[in-house]
Amino acid sequence: MMQRVYRHPIVVRITHWVVALAILILTMSGLQIFMAHPALYASDASKFDAPVFSIYSEMDNAGNPVGKLQIGSKVITTTGLLGWTSDGMGGEASRAFPAWATIPAYRALADGRRWHIFFAWVLGLCAILYAVWAFKLVPTKTEIRELPEALKEHALPWKVKATAHYNPLQKIAYFGVVFMLVPLAIVSGLALSPSFDAWAPWVPALLGGRQFARLWHFVAMWGIIGFFIGHFMMVALTGFWNNLRAMITGWFAVEESP
Repeated sequence: MMQRVYRHPIVVRITHWVVALAILILTMSGLQIFMAHPALYASDASKFDAPVFSIYSEMDNAGNPVGKLQIGSKVITTTGLLGWTSDGMGGEASRAFPAWATIPAYRALADGRRWHIFFAWVLGLCAILYAVWAFKLVPTKTEIRELPEALKEHALPWKVKATAHYNPLQKIAYFGVVFMLVPLAIVSGLALSPSFDAWAPWVPALLGGRQFARLWHFVAMWGIIGFFIGHFMMVALTGFWNNLRAMITGWFAVEESP
């Protein structure tokens, strides 16, 4: 026997969808900005001969352009996807990411920054609105102890029973995003702003310098993307329509207690 519980207040639902949109646009506009210099350095300054991450193009022995992805000392050929890829106008060009993955699709650093800064403000405002509910995500000691059992249970996610409240895995995952990854993305993003650096030079210094701040910003972005991929998979596998309806109407169907 199922019963409905009111799980998500309207502010939570609105901020959820707006943040999802903001993260998508921040990611795509961030890739546009990153293309201006598609390399990362684990140092305070740019050591062009020793990037820890780089995307570039070069000519092969036959004179054909190829795309390359370098992670540490490992170099992978990524022609067609990274380095040498679609230019959004029916052809291919030397660019780190394909046109479909960036906002705008064409090469325009200034436009990418405008999109990025605007939706950074949107994300910040949503964070303020969501703050009251965010602190409810702080896991208790009991929930931390129950995490291994929750992980074991989610090995077969389609068998996970719908409950009125977040299970330990959900709370700890959401806590990690809200209190660790998103703040890291915001702070490291601020550290990349020259005007903010002039006002608070200790922020980039705290992160190891401006180049390290770029690295932290990139790591936070991929961490958030990884969370969203896992989140979407769990939503789909644990009851897609029930989860989607709850985040639209607020009402969630759970098994009635005996």
